[in-house]
Amino acid sequence: MSRNFKTSQKNRTIYIYYPLEEQPITIKPNENEATTAIIATLHSFDDEEVNTNRRENYHVPVHMDAYCVENEEVAADRNPYLIDNASDPLESIIKSIEETEHKEKIDRLKAAIETLKPQQKELIKKVFFEKRSKVSIAAEEGVKEAAIRNRLKKIYENLRKKI
Repeated sequence: MSRNFKTSQKNRTIYIYYPLEEQPITIKPNENEATTAIIATLHSFDDEEVNTNRRENYHVPVHMDAYCVENEEVAADRNPYLIDNASDPLESIIKSIEETEHKEKIDRLKAAIETLKPQQKELIKKVFFEKRSKVSIAAEEGVKEAAIRNRLKKIYENLRKKI
């Protein structure tokens, strides 16, 4: 029988040992010539047994790289220590498809922007890349804000058709 915990020093007053086929042996300190040296030796045996049991419980019984089944075939794909429980294959496939579609849309948008007139490209650059407001762009160009909105509306429609 293996134990998980050591018995504290104050609880070690009576020692009962159960051999496999014999009667239990009871040892009491200072009785039947039991000396402190014998008891200290028994304590060290008990402590070593408990420590060995703890080490065995924390021991990983298989090698991470070469997990083998009963017939000695390498089965790394079935190694329970190498399984990634956090991954979801369907989710990763969907994510890769979405990334591919997103890249394709970005490429089409870049190609569509290249077909715009230089003035329209400049307006797109000011609005989206420089993050300027329509009012500041209108003040710079000397037109009303409605004119900038109308230009952007035409650009959006043109880009929608090309994408």
